Amino acid sequence: MATAKQSSAKNLKNTYITPKGLVEAKAELEFFKKTKRVQIAERIRQAREYGDLAENSEYDAALEEQSLAENHISELENILKSVKVI
Repeated sequence: MATAKQSSAKNLKNTYITPKGLVEAKAELEFFKKTKRVQIAERIRQAREYGDLAENSEYDAALEEQSLAENHISELENILKSVKVI
């Protein structure tokens, strides 16, 4: 029986990408990690200042954006782990 680590390694598929695509993917990952995260954190900070978080749509929207951005970062990192340049 395969261990969890072996099983997850088998599920990784190679992603084929051009050299230009690789540069673009790395740049996008860098942007999300260094710029987008900071922008979202600032939106969350500002939304917290509006008061009651239970009925704060700006806060909810910022948290949703943060979740989407973190998922995108994770997807890009996983793709770049198994990338094959063609």
